[in-house]
Amino acid sequence: MEASKELIFDKLVYSCAFEKHRGAEEFMPEHFLGFQLSGETHAFHAEGQTVISENTVVLVRKNQLVRTIKYPGKSGKYQFVSISLDQETLREYAIENKIVVNAPYRGRQQLFFEPDDFLRSYFLSLAPYINKTKNATPRLAELKIREAVELLLQCNSAIRDILFDFREPYKIDLKEFMNQNYMFNVPVASFAKLTGRSLSTFKRDFERTFGGTPNRWLLERRLEEAHYLIKQKQQKPADFYLDLGFENLSHFYFVFKKKFGLTTSEV
Repeated sequence: MEASKELIFDKLVYSCAFEKHRGAEEFMPEHFLGFQLSGETHAFHAEGQTVISENTVVLVRKNQLVRTIKYPGKSGKYQFVSISLDQETLREYAIENKIVVNAPYRGRQQLFFEPDDFLRSYFLSLAPYINKTKNATPRLAELKIREAVELLLQCNSAIRDILFDFREPYKIDLKEFMNQNYMFNVPVASFAKLTGRSLSTFKRDFERTFGGTPNRWLLERRLEEAHYLIKQKQQKPADFYLDLGFENLSHFYFVFKKKFGLTTSEV
């Protein structure tokens, strides 16, 4: 049975699976607060791998690329619920509470919490919406987001520097970023936004930095890594082609031979 991902009400998402499931590459444009109800989520991002274990709360910062693998727990079921903390609601909250952030947060990308009574009760309060025994009005949905913000600030006051930093991503080092994130199979526009550039500026800066187009460079970079994994690490393409951003195995074999003049078995 395939994993299901359902939007319960605006900003609230419930994921369920009964067998190991590899999620799609995702660009996270908003902060989100999540709770692992059962099973585990293995999240892969630019800084490495993070395991979200059962009964763990996680706050994931906006503007990140993430790939996940979902593992059911002992009960045979995987369940994860998340609520997006959208910028409009956060801006209104900041104005009402006179919150101003002048410096960027320098801590970890992911923040984990052992759920206290308040956070646990918060996620339990979402059960009626997940089970479809209660419908949420737009006003109630907004109140649930505000409640999540209040609980996060109560849990860790430093989180205000994450939630209420409304500056656009600044222009970051393109070479360093792309070499950390080339394996994510997302549109070029997502790479542009994450590096603090418009699409046209990103393409122009990319040409200046790498001497070619983004799509061409991404293919070459992924193929070089594939060659290394096959020759030096003795890995099979079937085990890593998705991790390097290739959509299907037959296309990978085709472009690999075209570049190197050899099949993967000949390498």
